[in-house]
Formats: sequence, structure tokens, C-alpha cells
Amino acid sequence: MRVVSLNLNGIRSASKKGVFSWVEAHAPDIVCLQETRIQDHQITEEMRSPGGLYAHYIHAEKPGYSGVGIWSRKQPDAIHEGLGIADFDTEARVLAADFKTLRVISLYLPSGSSNEERQSFKYRFMENLLPWMDAQRQAAEHVLVCGDWNIAHRKIDLKNWRGNQKNSGFLPEERAWMDGVFDRKGWSDVYRNLYPEHEGEAYTWWSNRGKAWANNTGWRIDYHVATPELAQMAQKAAVYREERFSDHAPLTVDYAFPSGR
Repeated sequence: MRVVSLNLNGIRSASKKGVFSWVEAHAPDIVCLQETRIQDHQITEEMRSPGGLYAHYIHAEKPGYSGVGIWSRKQPDAIHEGLGIADFDTEARVLAADFKTLRVISLYLPSGSSNEERQSFKYRFMENLLPWMDAQRQAAEHVLVCGDWNIAHRKIDLKNWRGNQKNSGFLPEERAWMDGVFDRKGWSDVYRNLYPEHEGEAYTWWSNRGKAWANNTGWRIDYHVATPELAQMAQKAAVYREERFSDHAPLTVDYAFPSGR
């Protein structure tokens, strides 16, 4: 089972950069999308059936903002939208799809980089996300949360960690919260489990400022976060950098997940 997570920074922009052709050639079973930034009337036929996959989206109330989606080779057994909290769900940041014993979630955790109000919003979202994730484990045997978490967990996860310790995305409180996701709550960081020492090749986001992309001054903020048994099924993972569809790169993990489960 091949699963991709990708923040598109606008699906219309990414489509012009060849993301649909890449998906068709890459042959994923599931693609979790973040920051689609569309409304329903803007969805094209290609977006409705990308590479022959089923497509499900939810859109933010604010036009041109946020939004998540899931593409899948099989039609989901069920779709679940949002956290169930209006303040967050108007921004369309969580979408879940069920495939027998597996629940796959596309997550777009807020950024707090613009101002203190948005950082406070991010903290409130984080606080409510953890009990919601606990509930997902009660609802499905295997759970996979893919997406843009907007937090680099450890020093190894960004190039310029010394200069970013007071910036949103690498604040001590955010990193401690990620510790809790993995250590206290028992979720698994799939990529880091596979490759404990990978540094530069693990980055998934680069600022559009300066020469961040050219110099690989990146951050690892896109994750596959899985229940432990599912994480143990991960065989290999890779960040695709040969083409650039957005300011994020696709993160792909191949799982030895039995098709009948």
C-alpha cells in the first residue's frame, strides 16, 4: 500500500506544475492533500478523478484558503469531516476516510507564524487534536494521520535550528507537544522510525524566500503518524524532489498492509 502526503499550496497552481501526471505515474493507493485552496465550483473534471482515483475534498469557508482532500484507488467505506468543533472546521483542516480496518486522515495543522492570535489558535487546535486522535484509535484498528503538522520535532528536522528556536514551528512548547504525541500517546513517526539519522533528505518544506530550495535549507514538517502496528508495516519512505509542485514536497511511504484487512 503506497500512501502519499502532500501540501499543494493551491491545487490549481500544483496542477499547472504537473502534479496530476506525477500522481498517475507514481501509482499511489492513497494521497492525503493539504491546502487545496479551492471551492466546490472550482473543481475540474481532472480534480474529480485524478489519475482514475476517487477524490473527496472539504473546503474552508474563506475562499482561497486551507482545505484538505483524500484521493484513493478504492472507494472509501466512509468519510468523516472535521474535528467536530466549529472554530476549526470552518477552516477545513481534517478529513478521514475508512478502508475496512484502516482509517486514513489528512491533517493540515494551523501555522502560527503570522501573528500571536494565530499562534494561540494553533495551540488550541493542538490541545483538541490529541483527544480526537485518541477517539480515532477507538474507532478503527489501524489509523494513519498524514499531513502538514507545521512543527519540526527535533533539531535534526530542520537545517537552521539554532536560528528558529523562537519561531513558530520550532517553539519549545510545540516540540514538547510532539514529544507527547509520540512518547506519551504512543503514536509512531513512520519516517523517523525507518530512518533515525536522515537529515537533509528528510526535509519536506522550503521557504520561497532567498535560496532555501537551492541550498536545501528545509524543514521536516510533513509526517505520516501511525498506530504502532501499522508503523511496523512501513517498508520504505521517500521525499520526492525531482520536480517541485509547491513549497512542500510529496512524502511517500510504502506499507506491507494486507489488501484484505
